[in-house]
Amino acid sequence: METEREPTVGDLSERALLARILGIVGAASQAEVGPGDDAAVLAVPGGRVVLTTDTLVHGPDFRLAWSSGYDLGVKAAAVNLADIAAMGARPTALLVALTLPETLPASFVDDLARGLRAACDTLAPGCAIEGGDLTASDTLTIAVTAVGVLDGVAPVLRSGARPGDVVAVAGELGAAARGLAILFDRFRKPDGSPRPVDAGLLTAAERSDLAAQLRPHPPIALGPIAARAGASALMDVSDGLLLDATRLAESSGVTVALDGPLDDAALRGGEDHALLACFPPTAVIPEEFVRVGSVIAAGEAAVTVGGVASSGRGGWDPYRDWDAHRG
Repeated sequence: METEREPTVGDLSERALLARILGIVGAASQAEVGPGDDAAVLAVPGGRVVLTTDTLVHGPDFRLAWSSGYDLGVKAAAVNLADIAAMGARPTALLVALTLPETLPASFVDDLARGLRAACDTLAPGCAIEGGDLTASDTLTIAVTAVGVLDGVAPVLRSGARPGDVVAVAGELGAAARGLAILFDRFRKPDGSPRPVDAGLLTAAERSDLAAQLRPHPPIALGPIAARAGASALMDVSDGLLLDATRLAESSGVTVALDGPLDDAALRGGEDHALLACFPPTAVIPEEFVRVGSVIAAGEAAVTVGGVASSGRGGWDPYRDWDAHRG
């Protein structure tokens, strides 16, 4: 008996595909007007809203040979939620725009929606997908806009660090970079194109590193906690601790002196989406944050490691590091 072919994106109308997605991500949770109208309407406690956006593109940002639809849903949500948390804000809504190849299985889109919802449920309870857009393209692209509220606290900027502050990090550093290295070193064909991951070839530690790359789990709830604890500066570590600490130091007009137990993966690896924070010396630092250094008066280098000036280079740069392979 011939099995029925699984429908693809090209088999479905936009309305049918949207109905599948909304059936998974759920109805609007806090919006006055949610999906189905021309735009969402959100109540904004305190009168201020925090907004950010990020785009994942097949090729420079992910490979379908390595990432499932669920993986991509989790990652697309997580990287945006982390930017909201890095302002000291609480995420409340996501808007998701998808450009989908017509040959993509509709079940892949279902899994992507499940990943989006799971990330909201686990990382930022109360945050929901409140709208977005669908269109067709030969290149799978996931663009997410995140909305957050400050709940009465001032936004914590990367420009607020002052000499004497303690530098601390919440979340794991280096795991995502190790996971990316596993993919590039062990799951590519001779021509450099990706091949599917065989988890049976990996140790438990390697599987954990791979999960950190494919399904990041940033400490979203700690952004508002850091803000309430009096953090003077805060940012998402998306491009490596050295590079992001350099950005913070340059924005604040100081030098960040790192002296914690940090290996090269922790210093230069990107995509962990940990939180980098500075706290005044009188602040009670939340226990989830680990001290990694201090802020000193601006010197010749924006960042030093163990007293040695750093170039600040590190992390993943799609313009520099993309090898032009998809798959």
